[in-house]
Amino acid sequence: MAGNLILSLETATGCGSVSLTRGALTGFQLLAECTIQQELTHSRRLLGSVIWVLEAAGAKWADLDAIAVSRGPGSFTGLRIGMAAAKSFAMATGKPLVGVNTLEALALASPPGSSLVCSLLDARKQELYAAFYRMDADGLPRPLGRPAVLPPALLLAEVTEPVLLVGPGAKVYKEQWAAGKEVSRLPDHLCQPSARQVGLLAAGMLAQGKVLEPAGAAPLYVRASEAEINLQRTERNG
Repeated sequence: MAGNLILSLETATGCGSVSLTRGALTGFQLLAECTIQQELTHSRRLLGSVIWVLEAAGAKWADLDAIAVSRGPGSFTGLRIGMAAAKSFAMATGKPLVGVNTLEALALASPPGSSLVCSLLDARKQELYAAFYRMDADGLPRPLGRPAVLPPALLLAEVTEPVLLVGPGAKVYKEQWAAGKEVSRLPDHLCQPSARQVGLLAAGMLAQGKVLEPAGAAPLYVRASEAEINLQRTERNG
């Protein structure tokens, strides 16, 4: 079969997934996918899910062409677990490591014909991780800026044309979105990010040589961690 075989990890939210995909936009195939139960930590289930996906597709580690990981933003703990696992797999197998922006992967959930899409993840503290994308003729997201963390009110203030909200963050603030006349959102059951989305974008990135150096690869947090914020506060206070 044509196309690169990619093992992808998605752990940016409480409910993660692992997939094995082949090919890019043309001829893309989802060979196997496993969703990790939300009530269990990724560290307890991730390796088992990877093994299951490989066995379900009849693939071996040597068959892989690349390892892909949802790089963030998202849950700090989930991103660290996913990145650590992806780096370990890449170094152990000698396969390239591809880091995919979680918000960009989420934009793939938008239906055909969508134009402006805003991907959202709950950042807690009454804030959202957000990024705007313009969907091209092939249904792929083209970023209109860098991911940001901001409250829902400021996000609405940036909307000047009809926009589709996608991702788990879209269902957290339903009441606020109702005030936006040009805002619509996907149904709740379509909001969760998936490893298959990561695999699709990773295939294109791999073809362009956009890979990470495993030893130095790090998640895209966007916002400083609580520990970093506390340290900065302590330093300011002397």
